[in-house]
Amino acid sequence: MKKLSLQTMIEVAIFAAFAFVLDLLPSFHFGPSISISFSMVPIFIVAFRWGFFAAFVSGFLWGLLQIALGEAWILTPTQAFIEYFIAFACIGFAGLFIRPIKGNLLRGRKGNALMWIVIATLVGGAARYFWHFVAGVIFFKKYAIEAGKSPIIYSLTMNGITYIASSIACAIVLVLIISKAGQLITSAKSAKDQRMVS
Repeated sequence: MKKLSLQTMIEVAIFAAFAFVLDLLPSFHFGPSISISFSMVPIFIVAFRWGFFAAFVSGFLWGLLQIALGEAWILTPTQAFIEYFIAFACIGFAGLFIRPIKGNLLRGRKGNALMWIVIATLVGGAARYFWHFVAGVIFFKKYAIEAGKSPIIYSLTMNGITYIASSIACAIVLVLIISKAGQLITSAKSAKDQRMVS
């Protein structure tokens, strides 16, 4: 298992707490099951600074905070594990794009970096909401039945709209921030950074 440096571990914890705080702020709601939130932004920043594993851990900690501090909506232990540990941790898949993002920023190719940031954000969001979709089909099917819909279609619609809206909102925020402050990403130094610019 990859070891995280002390600086990375501190950032992982701080950004997980930041994501939790953002999630407490009012979000845009469109019905009981659809909302738009910017709370994934801190986990994406960890992903772009340190990569997949650090962001995976940060997302996992965010889910743990949701449960530990009573902000989770829990029906069963399995549902809680899927929606607050697996789903939140999977935002870390955005970190798989650290090389093209950080590499382009280090080379001064901001446009390319921003394009990869949007792609990474959509991938990380999709990885998260896939598990919310699965949990919706399994654990929230009664709401679909009450609405006269198939549980698969109902969960796909509710989580799909939330995924698209939240991911686009996060991508816009990240593009605005990083286009003005690319050093937020490039200031995280690792042994791989030199190879990114070589």
